[in-house]
Amino acid sequence: MDRRDFLLSTAATTLAALSTRVLAQGAPAGDTTPALNAAFDQVFNLQIDSSPESATALGLDKGPRAAMKAKLDDNSLAAVQDNLALTRRSLAILDAFKDQPLTDKDQLNLACIRYSQERDLIAPEKYDLASIARPYRIFQQGGAYFELPDFLNSSHPIATKEDCDAYLARLEALATVLDNDSAVQKAYAARGVLAPGWSLDLTLGQMRALRGQPAAGCSMTTSLAERAAKAGIAGDWAAQASKIIADKVYPALDRQIALIEQLKPTTLAGDGVWRLPKGDALYADALALGTTTTMTPEEVHQMGLDQVRDISAQLDAILKANGLTQGSVGARLTALNKRPDQLYPDSAEGRAALIKSLNDDYLRVKALLPRAFANPSNAPLEIRAVPVEIQDGASNGYYRRAALDGSRPAIYFINLKDVGDWPKYGLPSLTYHEGSPGHHLQISTMQEAGALPILRRVGGYSAYSEGWALYAEQLADELGAYRTPLDRAGYLQSFLFRAARLVVDTGIHAKRWSREQATQYMVDITGFAQPRSQREVERYCTQPGQACSYKVGHAAWTRARAKAQATLGTKFDLKAFHEVLKDGAMPLTILEARIEARTKAAMKG
Repeated sequence: MDRRDFLLSTAATTLAALSTRVLAQGAPAGDTTPALNAAFDQVFNLQIDSSPESATALGLDKGPRAAMKAKLDDNSLAAVQDNLALTRRSLAILDAFKDQPLTDKDQLNLACIRYSQERDLIAPEKYDLASIARPYRIFQQGGAYFELPDFLNSSHPIATKEDCDAYLARLEALATVLDNDSAVQKAYAARGVLAPGWSLDLTLGQMRALRGQPAAGCSMTTSLAERAAKAGIAGDWAAQASKIIADKVYPALDRQIALIEQLKPTTLAGDGVWRLPKGDALYADALALGTTTTMTPEEVHQMGLDQVRDISAQLDAILKANGLTQGSVGARLTALNKRPDQLYPDSAEGRAALIKSLNDDYLRVKALLPRAFANPSNAPLEIRAVPVEIQDGASNGYYRRAALDGSRPAIYFINLKDVGDWPKYGLPSLTYHEGSPGHHLQISTMQEAGALPILRRVGGYSAYSEGWALYAEQLADELGAYRTPLDRAGYLQSFLFRAARLVVDTGIHAKRWSREQATQYMVDITGFAQPRSQREVERYCTQPGQACSYKVGHAAWTRARAKAQATLGTKFDLKAFHEVLKDGAMPLTILEARIEARTKAAMKG
């Protein structure tokens, strides 16, 4: 969000006022207001009722919403304005409580929910886009072609015949959704909003890989057929699915491929969003959205440079102590990445062994959690490889939350396109980031916090959650989860990687670095392999600001804890500190004020 924009000013003013006037009162206490909770539920229902995919992802496509299981979200050009109208309606509902006396807990919930709604206004009102964090409709990590096959496989449940019929209905709807994406991207391109040429090349490659599968052997066909057979659901589901794919989905995909081929020569030169209309303002907005702060690109860039220097010095000491003395820190990490003892075989067996190691690390740290958390969540977690058909453009690792009703577990995905991207010493920190005590623990704790309005149990902020996940890597170190000095070097390399992101993201979008320049910087500084580094940089190019959320958020978490420890001294209790997770995700401004409030309450107690 633009720091000069009126909407952000309103949100920032609201947050600042709440931080000083209400959040300083102490930890959550007192009853909530039934009318306000009803308003929160009304806003949530408005949002879910407009998003069948969200209803399925959260396990809410049941009962009165059962018909939603057969539908996909409206992604047409008109939907941008429809969603804007819905956001305005939601804010109008919340406006009724602006001047009412509310409890501390109510004030926290209202502040967070209003903040989320107000930031949702920025993209459609200011840029006539669906998103500023993902401004391109079709790119190497975005669009129905990329997202929906995986959604159908990992989110759409197959337990009954009705589920299978709904899956087929969604396959039919996929053709319309693909055509809508094409129409929107054509309209965006006419305004100069089109992904860089290399992104469109990656996109075309993935589209062709999907299109190149025979309809009968397509992952969308086999997913339905295999899961139906496993559930004992009679019917020739493969034949029905393959006919829809061949007759409807593939022709729509062909039209989309032809459009992207036609549009590609028209894309503007450069790799950052500065190349777009209002590009500098868009990046400022996206940076504020990603960090929930008012930091400028220059401030973020300098923060990255400072942290790169400090973390590199820590790594230097560990590497020297382990016999790695020649060259820069990045060069020594590069050499370590290639050592045979650090690599799994590039084979099916090697990939299986790698996944097993991740599960072993997850179980190891899970056993340590009671030392730092009171009754930590025991929600199940699956660890899977990214589907092969999207691995070329997919992120290196990511987390997908579980359904609210537990009908689908959380999943931690790792991209195994090249096992050389994953030296053994760096894997534990990844698991502690994506699994526990990182995303999985934080999000499961939030989803299980029944006292929170459902809007807050399913909402989130990248700076909060990614900052927590980095803090979790640090906490794992405190718990002794890293077994060797090299494992610990992997953890510090993870931090170095996130610090380099601050430099690279702002470099690309504010300083007009090229993709190649940014990739080389990442390789030189972090020692990560060139293909892995390039995939990361390509994500930053097309999703501005989000990469900065990690280290900015981590700084807020560590700063808040250090302040609490300094204030409480011997009264500081780590388990009590971590209870703030049960207050739900919140912008960093509120987070630090909330922890201060808890600290004051602990002092009095």
